[in-house]
Amino acid sequence: MSENSKEKIVIAGAGLVGAMAACFLGRRGFEVEVYESRVDLRRHDISAGRSINLALANRGIYPLEQLGLMDRVREMMIPMRGRMIHDPKGEQNFQPYGQSEDEVIYSISRGDLNRLLLDAAEQTGNVNIHFSHRLDSVDFDTNSAVFINEETGSEVDVDFTRLVGADGAGSRVRAALVAAQDGSDSLEPLGHSYKELEIPAGRDGSFQIEKHALHIWPRGGFMLIALPNLDGSFTVTLFLPNKGEPAFETLQTREAVSRFFDEYFPGVDGLIPGLVDDFFANPTGKLGTVRCKPWHIADKAILIGDAAHAIVPFHGQGMNCGFEDCAVLDECIGQHGPDWHQVFAEYDRLRAPNGEAIADMALENYVEMRDSVNDPQFLLKKAIGFELQKRWPDLFTPRYGMVMFQRIPYAEAQRRGEINQQILDRLASGIESVEEIDWDLAETLVKKHLGSTALTA
Repeated sequence: MSENSKEKIVIAGAGLVGAMAACFLGRRGFEVEVYESRVDLRRHDISAGRSINLALANRGIYPLEQLGLMDRVREMMIPMRGRMIHDPKGEQNFQPYGQSEDEVIYSISRGDLNRLLLDAAEQTGNVNIHFSHRLDSVDFDTNSAVFINEETGSEVDVDFTRLVGADGAGSRVRAALVAAQDGSDSLEPLGHSYKELEIPAGRDGSFQIEKHALHIWPRGGFMLIALPNLDGSFTVTLFLPNKGEPAFETLQTREAVSRFFDEYFPGVDGLIPGLVDDFFANPTGKLGTVRCKPWHIADKAILIGDAAHAIVPFHGQGMNCGFEDCAVLDECIGQHGPDWHQVFAEYDRLRAPNGEAIADMALENYVEMRDSVNDPQFLLKKAIGFELQKRWPDLFTPRYGMVMFQRIPYAEAQRRGEINQQILDRLASGIESVEEIDWDLAETLVKKHLGSTALTA
């Protein structure tokens, strides 16, 4: 019997991150009990109201590789090589994410990936998953939790040695953990919400718009995006303010919705049969940022994924950041176990600053996606950044590339990104094209400000 089997680890939440955590912990030989409020998505359709597909990038791929799952995951992925920008006149402009063939992100089905992780967790032989069990309360004095069986209404008392909170933005584990230590906990609403629609596949199963791109219809204060699915369809998401004009509060009639899409997204209605019907049938999702401190309590419990750091989806990093949490937690166990005080403290030290950094960068990326992608100065600076990367690849990497295609800490990507921006602002001042750059000045700035911290990851 494994020494780790003496540890009973309870995970609240069997979504993507909770299921991955169960894979890592089960693989180490721990006795793992997972409790999930929803029904088993492998046997029921529960996709309504949540993003159907997500963007998988390097940070999320690495933990999947560590678990030996990437061969199966690759079958689910569609590479997106850049942004396809749709302007109000119907013109399209492709903006690549990077300069090399491997600088891509991947559209992947949330449900399919979650199913794979649930199966993989159970296949460790150490993980039991209890569906339709909603967390009601946690008592850290007795190391116990109460779950409500949603099918019977009965209470289930569960003892734990360690508790992992993977129960999402509204985490009850987080509420209990923060309250027990007089910590801080906030949910910052964005003031914008989202609505999902779908562009179906063509009659022959073909993609109606470019398959290998993340499509964006940027309109300043709001936008529409579309990600490809394996069946030829696209999941379309409208991001829009809650109040004002235009806003969700003003789209209350069929006529208002039709006018809105005709004015701001001409041609989209031809891609989405029944657009107006779907608009009213599909739920409106809320957006916000969770910030809390600390992320752990002694050697008793820890937070991962959205429970610790729910962020807005505009950098495509929510899932990737949560997966990275799992890999870092596993590394901390490998280095410091069985000293759980040290495991949890080190995890908190490593991850909390990075959670803050990606939360901020995700908010900034919303402005970029809905507005800046049409700004000539933004496009000039992006082109300059690519050229700097070509000339000094060990020193200059665009911030987007550091976040999406590398695994350096988010906080470091944020810090270096601020330096990058100062360099780009200086080089772009007073010019209109890359050909006008003062390359002697560029070399001086790059080596002076970035030379001592060459990227190694």
